[in-house]
Amino acid sequence: MVSFIQKITMAACLIGTFQVSVQAQTTPTYAFIEKISLPTGDGKWDYLKMDGERERLFVSHFDRVHVIDLTTNKQIGEITGLKGVHGIGLAKELNKGYITNGTDNTITVFDYNTFKVLQTIPVTGKKADAVMYDKGTKRIFVFNNGSGDAVAIDAVTDKVIGTVTMGGAPEFAVANEKGSIFNNNEDTNEIFEIDAKTLKVKNKYTVAPAGGVPTGIAYDASTNRLFSVCRKPQALVVMDASTGKIVQSLPIGGGVDAVVYEKELKLIMTSNGEGNVTIIHQDSADTYSIVQTLTTKPGQKTMVHRGTTHRIYLSGADYQADGKTLVPGTFGVYVYGPTVKQ
Repeated sequence: MVSFIQKITMAACLIGTFQVSVQAQTTPTYAFIEKISLPTGDGKWDYLKMDGERERLFVSHFDRVHVIDLTTNKQIGEITGLKGVHGIGLAKELNKGYITNGTDNTITVFDYNTFKVLQTIPVTGKKADAVMYDKGTKRIFVFNNGSGDAVAIDAVTDKVIGTVTMGGAPEFAVANEKGSIFNNNEDTNEIFEIDAKTLKVKNKYTVAPAGGVPTGIAYDASTNRLFSVCRKPQALVVMDASTGKIVQSLPIGGGVDAVVYEKELKLIMTSNGEGNVTIIHQDSADTYSIVQTLTTKPGQKTMVHRGTTHRIYLSGADYQADGKTLVPGTFGVYVYGPTVKQ
């Protein structure tokens, strides 16, 4: 005769099996789809920027930014004459874009419709790196990796209005659209919470000892969770954005740079320069599990995703036998996506 306790245990096991089965059915397997070749220029690459609404992808490439129409996967524009380009920020409501030039610490402002350069803004600091637009304040934030600060620009007037002093080496940043910007700091192994209006540091949260040097960062508004990817040790650190509490950490591949959060599929994906993407499922706000290690190519460490198709885009080029020298004319964007219909 089955006791009440045994019935409860059996029911719990069945529910757990059902949850695993549902997750297995709804979590797709990712695979390579195609390469978008961009053979002009053989310099280094960094950030990509996605505009899913207008079906455009902006790709940084040393002295230029390629603009791709995602309905055709063809280049429709090229912004040239840049100097050590790193990041691209879009103020779409103002029909403008902003590009960081790390070599001479300037910001190139371009017209979003024509891709024509409007002006170049010099900013204080060293190695202008990440850049983002904050809708709430209509400000562009430029993070200087070499001087430990961020410059705020009024996107309406394109005038510099202030500086955020942090120290260390600021990297990727993300906004919660509630007045705060979260920025990874490579030197201090911390996430800085910045008040977008006052330009003051509100909080500093350490990723140690769960993770080491933080690079990419993403945010889930529904659970108020930050996803910071780290090197040495290499890990995805999941953090409560309100308290800075680390709720879980998971191992990822080496040489990570970027991370994206796919909210519909509840996936966190990390692009690892060693040649793979770690794909992690969000089981709940505080529970995460690795579901796939996607093989890519060495050097593909920057990434964005497109929510409507759930595809991810990584930039890169082929290397010669020494593993360091680029093969001329091989640069492009590699597209990966689900292999099962959603």
